[in-house]
Amino acid sequence: MGRPGIIKLLFNGVRRALGLLPPGWSLTILPDDVFLVSFPKSGNTWTRFLVGNLISPDQPATFSNIPVLVPDPLGTPTRVFDRMQRPRIIKSHECFDPRYPRVIYIVRDPRDVVVSQYHYHRKIREIADDMPIEAFVEKFLAGKTWTCGSWGQHVVTWLGTSEGNPEFLMLRYEDILEDASRELRKVVAFLALQTSATQIAMAVERSTAVRMRQLEKSEGCDRMIGRESRRDIMFVRTAVSGGWRRDLPMPMVNKIEAAWGPVMKHLGYELARQPSSSCHDHAELGTEVGPRMAGLR
Repeated sequence: MGRPGIIKLLFNGVRRALGLLPPGWSLTILPDDVFLVSFPKSGNTWTRFLVGNLISPDQPATFSNIPVLVPDPLGTPTRVFDRMQRPRIIKSHECFDPRYPRVIYIVRDPRDVVVSQYHYHRKIREIADDMPIEAFVEKFLAGKTWTCGSWGQHVVTWLGTSEGNPEFLMLRYEDILEDASRELRKVVAFLALQTSATQIAMAVERSTAVRMRQLEKSEGCDRMIGRESRRDIMFVRTAVSGGWRRDLPMPMVNKIEAAWGPVMKHLGYELARQPSSSCHDHAELGTEVGPRMAGLR
């Protein structure tokens, strides 16, 4: 190793000793930690804002302080975690992890997830503008748009191991859209917080898509997604459900439903196509979906 490499190694060693580097998988998990988990582009950031505004009414959530209010082990320095009040509420996009003591799991219709993720990958320059969405859907189905696998794998690992557990709360993105106050009350009960109806209403008002877009325009979101991301594509997009009906070609809808139809139906998502014998044929989940989800019904 040359001198520049040694200097960099020593520099990172000092930063790690001072708690300036993210802990990643080495995060020390405490028995009362609560993890806010989802597959990417399923509403995790919105829920972070809702929870952050709930637990910090005197310091409204912004893109600058949300990594401190509800930190991410992959992006927030270790010393932030060490200084947090307990119970800590921590962001995660990981598949099932038995170390997580309590989990709030956010799920979203995969047909909307893939559209949102497509535009997000354009924003962070992972794909070019001329990449057809059909090609992206194929990657999405194959689990190649996220390091932890596909939407179906992510959801099944959590529901198959945790649904029904009192330490596991599932929220649907679509239900938050319909009535954010109602869903936030579920979070309040789950966390056993002493929170008034006024505080809940204030947290919801401070977490609207309109306000989050205003914050993104005024301060950016570099701390969350990096300085190289494009400014001409918003991180906070339409914040609607069912946009896939307009943006996703029907053959791609059929492929998603053929891969994960049973999981989607279990979650209350209506299929656009009629179930057929090919419902479990997608190579990525194979015949696992049916048997694994059967116990969840």
